Amino acid sequence: MQEALKKIEEEKERQRLEEEEAIRREDEAEQLRQEKARLDQEKKERKKQKEKERKERLKAEGKLLSKSQKQAQARAHAMLESLKARGIVVPSKDDGGDGEVSEKGPQKKRPVYLDKRSKFKQQKRTESQISVDEPSTQDEEKEEAEEAKADVAVEIEQEREKSEAEEELESWELITEKAAKEEEEAKTVAVKNSVDKVKTVEKKPVAKPEVPAEKAVRESEEESSEEEEGDEEEEESGSEEESSSEEDEEEEEEDDRTPAQKTRDAAVTRIRKRKVAGEKSASIDVLRSPIVCVLGHVDTGKTKILDKIRRTHVQDGEAGGITQQIGATFIPLEAIKNECSMVKKFSDMEIRFPGLLVIDTPGHESFSNLRNRGSSLCDIAILVVDIMHGLEPQTIESINLLRQKKTPFIVALNKVDRLFEWKAGARADIRDTIKKQQRNTKLEFDDRVKETIVQFAEQSLNVVLFYENKDPRTYISMIPTSAHSGDGMGNLIALVVELSQCMLAKRISYSECLQCSVMEVKAISGLGTTVDVILVNGKLREGDTVIMGGVDGAVVSQVRGLLTPPVMKEMRVKNQWDHHKEIKGSQGVKIIGKDLEKVLAGLPLFVAEHEDEVPIWEEEILQHLRHVLNSIKLADKGVYVQASTLGSLEALLEFLKQSKIPYSGINIGPVHRKDVMKASTMVESEPQYAAIMAFDVKVEREAQDMADSLGVKIFHADIIYHLFDAFTAYQEDYKKRKQDEFKHLAIFPCKVRILPQFIFNSRDPIVVGVSIEAGTLKSGTPLCVPSKDFLFVGICTTIEINHKVVDVAKKGQEVCIKIDPTGGDAPKMYGRHFDHTDILVSKITRDSIDCLKKYFRDEVQKSDWQLVIELKRLLDIL
Repeated sequence: MQEALKKIEEEKERQRLEEEEAIRREDEAEQLRQEKARLDQEKKERKKQKEKERKERLKAEGKLLSKSQKQAQARAHAMLESLKARGIVVPSKDDGGDGEVSEKGPQKKRPVYLDKRSKFKQQKRTESQISVDEPSTQDEEKEEAEEAKADVAVEIEQEREKSEAEEELESWELITEKAAKEEEEAKTVAVKNSVDKVKTVEKKPVAKPEVPAEKAVRESEEESSEEEEGDEEEEESGSEEESSSEEDEEEEEEDDRTPAQKTRDAAVTRIRKRKVAGEKSASIDVLRSPIVCVLGHVDTGKTKILDKIRRTHVQDGEAGGITQQIGATFIPLEAIKNECSMVKKFSDMEIRFPGLLVIDTPGHESFSNLRNRGSSLCDIAILVVDIMHGLEPQTIESINLLRQKKTPFIVALNKVDRLFEWKAGARADIRDTIKKQQRNTKLEFDDRVKETIVQFAEQSLNVVLFYENKDPRTYISMIPTSAHSGDGMGNLIALVVELSQCMLAKRISYSECLQCSVMEVKAISGLGTTVDVILVNGKLREGDTVIMGGVDGAVVSQVRGLLTPPVMKEMRVKNQWDHHKEIKGSQGVKIIGKDLEKVLAGLPLFVAEHEDEVPIWEEEILQHLRHVLNSIKLADKGVYVQASTLGSLEALLEFLKQSKIPYSGINIGPVHRKDVMKASTMVESEPQYAAIMAFDVKVEREAQDMADSLGVKIFHADIIYHLFDAFTAYQEDYKKRKQDEFKHLAIFPCKVRILPQFIFNSRDPIVVGVSIEAGTLKSGTPLCVPSKDFLFVGICTTIEINHKVVDVAKKGQEVCIKIDPTGGDAPKMYGRHFDHTDILVSKITRDSIDCLKKYFRDEVQKSDWQLVIELKRLLDIL
């Protein structure tokens, strides 16, 4: 015992050290991540500062181009390319200077309108730039060059003073152009005029030296472009310069990213902005319906309380009267006022939300997953306690769940009508009803309440009757109720409404930010596989693209229909569904869509408003999926499990896991032939697992016939623990049949010593007294003598203790055994072939060891397995 306790302590210490090590590693990883983020931020700041300095330097040098300047430069370049495409060779800085210009046809000389105010000044500037090394003997050539030079200068000046030149230009070609292309046309005119003048010079009958006009055109163009940039920069305001520099920075940063990264970043920014806007829109002036979860032990009256409020009979229609699915009911404002009309001071209360959304959970121990799911969704909970039994196992489990989720709750002390001589008063305040009871009933009520208070105190909780509670934040309120007679129903709803409005106003404030969780997945005839969700905040619309978690990863589907049950009707019960184009939270909604078979319940649901948001939400879902998928791991060999809903399926799988029963396949919905085909794969390899566990589903007639022919056993039940009992009985029966079938092969390990004073017969048969030193001796065990070269003595056919025949002798017992020889062998004799100094052992084989492992594992103790290992070495068995 001390060794076991020591091992437990060592295991706890090891787990604690592992947890500390994991926490330390997480802290180190977080520090590394923060350091990396800081370094990246510093690098980004340095890059921005460097870029800013570069832009300031370019701006000081006059080389910084704004976005509009870059566009103008691109238009000018495109115009020059179009001129070259039409066959016009435009002179440039890189040309050889021969001045040859070729055209496809004669070109008409364009009229040029001079600006005499700046002509003289421009002529003087160009004269200083023209080379004087060339001979000027021919007057005509000089005049032509000067004329071309003056024309080019005039066009440049016109480019600078666009507003003045715009009034004088009346050319028919420029008038027909749009205002947006005036700048482009002005450049075209300047270039073409220079080409015309150069052509005139080429036609003179003199030798062709380097034409000064061409040189002037090139240099004038360079000067004009620089002056144009300077003028445009002076015209732009400081704010425009800053905006252009910021745009350039953004362009350069975007250039470092791929198009996919740009799209992703834009989608992330859009989602973040939408979330921030939704959070800002939340206000305590606009409240959504509070989500109320009903928790408690099985058979405490959870569904019956809701039936009394809804005026329905859901509990009567359930198999065995036990809730085995999670459901939701919307209670509107009118029903709340009607139910609470008898409560004192309730009529003076103003209710600011549209109603209550109540979630009903199962109480059976196997459905802990559904209780966990329900408590995760709710804003406030009702813990139902049977006043006759107090706190029970699932009640304590529910308390721990609520503590873990930090969910406020109240206690419904149900079944007060079972108190002796209780007089019901359904349409009265429960305080008045208690006062009307007889003295003995009041005393019993007080005793039961005190016992419940003590049980809650053992769980470190302070509870008190609601009309004695002066501090709701410190003490939990208890409301005496009776789901059978209706006592206290109004007080229960009134207290939920009061606490929701006063203490949870911020928690239940409505927000446009979508908050939705998958509650259940079930197959419904006529609709296919549907998903039940709890819409907490935001809106769902028909046609939305939704992303949910599935067995194989994220499931992306489109909403084809939004259904809700009628008001005051349970969602899990078959109803005439109401169809909606748009639903606003809080509400229980059934979603119709495609590919919903593999959706997992208990995970959030996201809506992608744009196509590029889908990958982001898929990554978010995968993070939630990592720990959920561990609960559903299929084995290569195992039973086939089928249930009506995913919650029930999870409960079944949890039971199988605890019972160490593997499962190889799962499905939701009725049992069809394809399910039987999948389960039949176990018939040859593992016959004990050739079974289908069908919970709360229909079995098609064709599927049943096929299962009978293939040897597949179908277990069908509407109550989950009946299914457990049936399968457990089948396992025991199968095991017993196999043990009887392989009994002759199973040889249990044993080691016996002969007692020399009890030799009754020395040969054929040998009857001696023996002491069992190790293992288990059973009838039919073959015995041999290892010290005599494994001499085979015979088979133990009879075992007696105190003249009574028994089948098994355990270690430490002294028994009388009869050893019969096998046919064909000469009988062995005690005293000649062996004596009391020799140890007899069971002659095990490889087949017998395998048989023990497969069919008799539970009957072989740990010490017996150690003896098997010893005999394997002794008998040289592989």
